[in-house]
Amino acid sequence: MANTDNREDQDAQDRRKFLGKASKVAMVAGIAGGYGGFAAISLRFLYPTNTDDRLWLFVIETNRVRVGESIRYRGPSGETINITRQARNGDADDFIALSSVCPHLGCQVRWEQQNNRFFCPCHSGVFDPSGVAIGGPPGEAGQSLSRYELKVESDLLSIAVPPNRLAGAEPKGEILTVDDGIGGPGHDPCLGCQKTADASGVGGGDDPRPPNHPRPV
Repeated sequence: MANTDNREDQDAQDRRKFLGKASKVAMVAGIAGGYGGFAAISLRFLYPTNTDDRLWLFVIETNRVRVGESIRYRGPSGETINITRQARNGDADDFIALSSVCPHLGCQVRWEQQNNRFFCPCHSGVFDPSGVAIGGPPGEAGQSLSRYELKVESDLLSIAVPPNRLAGAEPKGEILTVDDGIGGPGHDPCLGCQKTADASGVGGGDDPRPPNHPRPV
């Protein structure tokens, strides 16, 4: 009987020791978890994650652009962009914004509504409505027009501009109402649209290129 009582006492002591250790472990884990959560919150507060490094600039009210129409927009760093409306669903997917600079030699690309395409007059570069080259030198090279992200909120169309493109420029753009011909940012100087006035006739008429300059084929 005495041995039995001793074993029961020993078992009870072992259980109390186990429960005591378990409680301490749980308490330590809880404190660590609490401080860990606090530390994580503090870090997020002190060093917030930058989830959007774009600068959104207002362009135009959506109801001012009809389906099939295109506007020319100049960004804050001078880049020119063709913004074309392709649908009327009430969201940003109705529009597409593409660089107007041809990736071939830098002439200005225009939207041709009647042909449902973008066209570069310098070397007859042809781009489909999504900006993928399908003809001319850009098509042969597998090139495309650079695309800009758009968003629509409350019927207002805005365009995304990476802050690093501002380079000290004022963060605003403008809609171009005057067509500047084929010249523009990235323009190929051999294809300027100004007439030459060389009395000797070198370069000749509307073509400012010297006689030995290769002509497009």
